Amino acid sequence: MKTPWRDEALLDAFAEDFEALVAFASASRTPGGFAALDAEGVIEREAPIELWMTCRMTYVFTLASMCGIEGAAELAEHGVNALNGPFRDETYGGWYSALVPAGDAPLEGARKEAYGHAFVILSAAAATCAGLNGARTLLDEALTDQDRHWWEPAFGRVRNSWNRDFSECEPYRGLNANMHMVEAYLAAWDASGERIWLDRAREICRFVADLGARFGWRLPEHFGPNWDVEPKMRADHLLDPFRPYGVVPGHGFEWARLILHTRAALVAVGDTPGAWMLDVARELVNRADCDGWTDEGVGGIVYTTDGDGRALVTQRMHWALCEAVNAAYALGVVEEELGDEAQVAIQSERFARCVAWADQYLRESPGRWVHELDAEGVPLGTLWPGKPDAYHLAHMLLLPKIGLAPGFALALSQLK
Repeated sequence: MKTPWRDEALLDAFAEDFEALVAFASASRTPGGFAALDAEGVIEREAPIELWMTCRMTYVFTLASMCGIEGAAELAEHGVNALNGPFRDETYGGWYSALVPAGDAPLEGARKEAYGHAFVILSAAAATCAGLNGARTLLDEALTDQDRHWWEPAFGRVRNSWNRDFSECEPYRGLNANMHMVEAYLAAWDASGERIWLDRAREICRFVADLGARFGWRLPEHFGPNWDVEPKMRADHLLDPFRPYGVVPGHGFEWARLILHTRAALVAVGDTPGAWMLDVARELVNRADCDGWTDEGVGGIVYTTDGDGRALVTQRMHWALCEAVNAAYALGVVEEELGDEAQVAIQSERFARCVAWADQYLRESPGRWVHELDAEGVPLGTLWPGKPDAYHLAHMLLLPKIGLAPGFALALSQLK
């Protein structure tokens, strides 16, 4: 059957949008790395320079360079230099979570965050695949740092944060940081060929599979130091971009995609992945779509729900929509391979519905997407002011071009 992700006109439109996105995002360059852009694409000069944002932009520009987009390689090299330079803690190791606006010193009191360190690995792995100077050294140091400070063998997951000298570990454990670490480990496997990173990614995915089965596929986000679920934790933080209270449907979509990436990587090396990987991806996507998609207001996907699937925060985030498209594509191509036409039809409908909604409500013009809407479709800046992030959209625009395995950077290097 014909599927929307194989439509040549759509693929051409995605390619054009990606090039426009890169052009728009290039304005984020600043001496210390890459900074947040406001709604018009101008740097927020008084805002700190965030590690995770610098890494994400370095990653996007690296992918763009591998697509042959002019000027992207120089921007990617600037990002690698920032990560090898002012962001790197020469005294205690690891990377600062933020720099002062001038980009020449760490922000006072900045902690070391697993979330940001995951993106150090992701950007370094992509830059290694692209052959950028200093990338492999950066990747090797980031992976060594994983064993030294982040990976907890007793749990098969990573810690969440430390103070600067790594003497005090935050007792909190979170699913969000581990989700991005799965992506980072898959990229590290692609770039290094060291099997340990693929195995660790699978181990984290297995935990999420068991967790989802316990909670009806509504994934808890917050845990104590021994990974006991804390269902009431963060109840006073409904509006939080990284640790919100409740269930995040967008993360359900994202986890499904990452589990299918992990499955594809296992298949690519001749392993036989457990049936649970496809089953869990199906369940997560179904639950996220059922709970997250709403016909109230302008429609779209709500940010958070409670443990019974009732909407808590009704803002519509662009990144959640991007991950819904990605998950429908990833699940759809696996179902195509298995010859399940009924499931392919379901994912085709999801993919087309989400792309159409995004085009109507989020896409201002090529490369310029509104990051947050209220229930009536009015742009907001409550959690995501301006247009600071190109990462989720870049994935959505590139994924149908490259497929599931290998990962984005290695696949682009092979296509190149």
